[in-house]
Amino acid sequence: MNTQKISVPRMSDAVAEELEKRIIEGTLKPNDRLKSERDLALEFGVSRTTLREAIQKLVSKGLISTRHGGGNYVTDRLDAHFVDPWQDMLKGHPLLQSDLLEFRQMLESHAAYLAADRATEADIERLDVAYANLNEVYASNDLNSCIDVDVAFHQVIAEASHNVLIGHLAASLMRVIHGHITSNLTFLHARPQRWELLQDQHRDIWQAIREHRPDEAAQAAQRHIEFVRKSMADNLREEERRFVAQRRLSEVSQT
Repeated sequence: MNTQKISVPRMSDAVAEELEKRIIEGTLKPNDRLKSERDLALEFGVSRTTLREAIQKLVSKGLISTRHGGGNYVTDRLDAHFVDPWQDMLKGHPLLQSDLLEFRQMLESHAAYLAADRATEADIERLDVAYANLNEVYASNDLNSCIDVDVAFHQVIAEASHNVLIGHLAASLMRVIHGHITSNLTFLHARPQRWELLQDQHRDIWQAIREHRPDEAAQAAQRHIEFVRKSMADNLREEERRFVAQRRLSEVSQT
């Protein structure tokens, strides 16, 4: 009788697969430092030699980088090929901003819909923390922190969609348009009424997701990005008016 050998995966392959899964799902993010070899070996119940073999497999895939004397870090390989060329294109072609916002509206509204439908108790807990941070920082005058917590809030929603591509694309898109987010929040922060409207929109999204109302969550996200789109357009028009006025003043002073 013919017997077929059963293939048993090596422990290092199993560990590498688990770490790769955490990177793909976003549990481990770009630039995150992995736990120490000792802690990871204890967590997986393997020897340090086996753990090193697993890490080396991910290094060869470009998912982890090893820094001499500084530990192991998650790379941005899954995002960089999207981010780098589009950042350069956006600088050279400002009209692409409208297309990116259109894409963001589509992505974030669907992310909010899925998050409201799929979010677990742990997801809601993370969302509550992100929203609390948003409220606390928005009440301050620390604009840089406002930008960070705003991006973090939207990223938590993307990850609560439990679609790994949405999670990675959302993070990549925020990196592409980070400069525009900074400019727009600066514009809105100087206008208290609009700043309050922005906070109201975040509250609407948060409530709809935590109460598991997908359609309302999607609509709230769409309204939010439409508001962002209009604010960016107003900001550009205002910058253009300032530029023209300054140019006219320069002409007058030279005559």
